[in-house]
Amino acid sequence: MMSKKSPQLRFEGFTDDWEERKLSSGLREYTDRVIVEDDKEYYQISVRNNFGGITLRGSKMGNKIGRKRQAKINLTKYPQTLIFTRQTVEQGGIGWVDKYCDGAIVTENMPTISLDTSVFSKYFLTNLFQTRIFYKNAILDNIEGGSAQIAIHESKFLSSTLLFPNLDEQEKIGQFFKQLDDTIDLHQRKLDLLKEQKKGYLQKMFPKNGAKVPELRFAGFADDWEERKLVSMTNYKNGKGHEDKQSTIGKFELINLNSISISGGLKHSGKFIDEADDTLQKDDLVMILSDVGHGDLLGRVALIPEDDRFVLNQRVALLRPNATADPQFLFSYINAHQYYFKAHQYYFKAHQYYFKAQGAGMSQLNISKGSVENFISFVPIIEEQKKIGTFFKQLDNTITLHQRKLDLLKEQKKGFLQKMFV
Repeated sequence: MMSKKSPQLRFEGFTDDWEERKLSSGLREYTDRVIVEDDKEYYQISVRNNFGGITLRGSKMGNKIGRKRQAKINLTKYPQTLIFTRQTVEQGGIGWVDKYCDGAIVTENMPTISLDTSVFSKYFLTNLFQTRIFYKNAILDNIEGGSAQIAIHESKFLSSTLLFPNLDEQEKIGQFFKQLDDTIDLHQRKLDLLKEQKKGYLQKMFPKNGAKVPELRFAGFADDWEERKLVSMTNYKNGKGHEDKQSTIGKFELINLNSISISGGLKHSGKFIDEADDTLQKDDLVMILSDVGHGDLLGRVALIPEDDRFVLNQRVALLRPNATADPQFLFSYINAHQYYFKAHQYYFKAHQYYFKAQGAGMSQLNISKGSVENFISFVPIIEEQKKIGTFFKQLDNTITLHQRKLDLLKEQKKGFLQKMFV
């Protein structure tokens, strides 16, 4: 039988049981006290939740800082300094201080803690903090019942007892996760770069500020784009209510208000029906007509990927492109450029999306069939539409592929965290 004092997955050569130790055996609080002076400038930090790290949040003159008794991060004397926020450590508000934050001031709600590297491995602790066993022993067990606001005092945090291997095994585990984290960060940067590149192409490949041609075009196209209403390019149809028929299983999946993401992705609603008179077809566009939030989802569209699998629910509209419009072009155009619309001799501000501006209602914003059909845009001939549509489809597919790789790496890390700690 596997010992409860050793993890499920270990590196070769390590067989001893892990030992119980208090965090205080290798972590010690220090306080480098500072009295804030009015005529001096001080940098302050933020501790991000979900293990997002520690960053500078700007500087202030001393006369703008209310509490005069502060503490200073001292990496010269304590090169491995851990900080958490008493009120947010429960949400992953904990991390190590990078060199560029040295000398910044912190309040008493952000204790400064020094690591003894002869006892604990930094990267072992970094990942231990993300495990369920750490959350239970160091966080949940230290929350006082009945407290209006969750706060973990550093004295209780440091007195928490957990299981640790010897330093060599800690280093092995720490380096393994550091390499995995570096790989995740690399894929995240690639994904962010692709998304930024897409934003750039969206700005340059569609006309803006009333222009009749975009800044960037494919070779062979030179004519002005034509101003057209959406009603001239699509056939509009409202969805129907299916509340009395829907269940969690069935032949056809419902497209409802939860089916479309802010980026235009199609999400599973988890609602199904067994019978339908009218199903959606491949390359149909579906649009959100109601939004309980701030209206940011109003007018967002998604593309249907296949025939006869989906059915439209109420408050979602069908826009079926006719022969003059390319579905992928409209998908990219509507989601990226919902502004610069002229109505009643007034232009909406560039940052205000057309469909959001059309929203009416109090707790829930709604847009009408007329608002949708009267959306005006500049559109090229069908051949150029197809070129642009194909370009963005390929770019979206690349982004989706990188997102899946990143999600897979994160899931793999979760699995390793469960199996390599105890």
